[in-house]
Order: sequence, then structure tokens, then C-alpha cells
Amino acid sequence: MKIILAVICTGLLLFPSLAMAQQAYPPAYGFSPQDWEFTLQGSGSSDDELDNSTLSLEFSIGYFFTEVFELGLRQGLGYSDPEVGDDNWNASTRAFADYHFDLQRWQPFVGVNFGYLYGDDVNETWIAGPEVGVKYFVKPNTFVQALVEYNATFDSADEVDEAFDDGRFVYALGMGINW
Repeated sequence: MKIILAVICTGLLLFPSLAMAQQAYPPAYGFSPQDWEFTLQGSGSSDDELDNSTLSLEFSIGYFFTEVFELGLRQGLGYSDPEVGDDNWNASTRAFADYHFDLQRWQPFVGVNFGYLYGDDVNETWIAGPEVGVKYFVKPNTFVQALVEYNATFDSADEVDEAFDDGRFVYALGMGINW
């Protein structure tokens, strides 16, 4: 009986250390080859009477060919309902290629994007430019993302050099998942 009691007491004493040993290995953060990624960000504003409203939503889907190289598609939608005048819809659809710097939870990245800007109150045109951002993993498959794009607008390839000076910045803060 004393031997059984000693084994049980030893097991109870060792159990917490075994549980701690399992927690000693941190979960894997970041991306693996063949991972998919989905991001979502949005914003909006209205005056104090809920007039003069604007809303925007942007989402993307990406695929990792390696741990650090991603190709994807980004869709942005914007809506404005001014106090005077008609409401407007605008959008942009862009393909992107990003290179990530794998720093575990922190994943800074640089890349390029190319697409089309269209809608009610914009000059419909091609857009392209560089982008930079960072993803911070709050869980192994969930992250917060900050992104800044610079989009030069142009109607033909002849205008690309001149158009870079007259581009637009696109800022996004959102969240994403990978699987």
C-alpha cells in the first residue's frame, strides 16, 4: 500500500511539471508553403446627424508559394452618401505579390500591386505601385495587419513614368487568418 501511495504522490508531483513542459514549446507563428490567407479591413464616417456618410471595405485572398512569398487578389469597395448630390460607389481590384520577412509573430513585408480603379466619381484607370506592411500574429493563425500602398494611375504603358508622381496612398488596418 505504501508503494502505491508513493507512486501516486510522485505522479501528482510530476504532473504539473509535465503540463508546464508542454507549454514550454511556443506555437508556430507565420506562414508555410501552400497556406491560404484571408484579410478584412473596413472604415466609415458620418456627421452628427448620420448624413454625409462614407463607408469602405477591403478584403484580400492570398496564397503562399513558400514561407515568405505570397500572391493574391485584393478588392476594395467605397461608398459615399453626401448631404448634397447622389450617392457614389467606387472600387479597385488589384493583384499583389509580397515578400515576407519571417520574424515569428512579426511578419513585415514588401511588395507590388497592379489593378484597376473604377466607380461613379473616379477616373476609371489602371493602377500599380509598391506596398509595405506588417502582420502581427495574436494567435498562431490569426493576425492584425497594417498596409500602405502607393498607387500610380495610368491609362496606357506610355504614361507609367509620368503617372508615378501623381499617385495616391491607400492605408489599411485590419485582421486576417491563414490556413
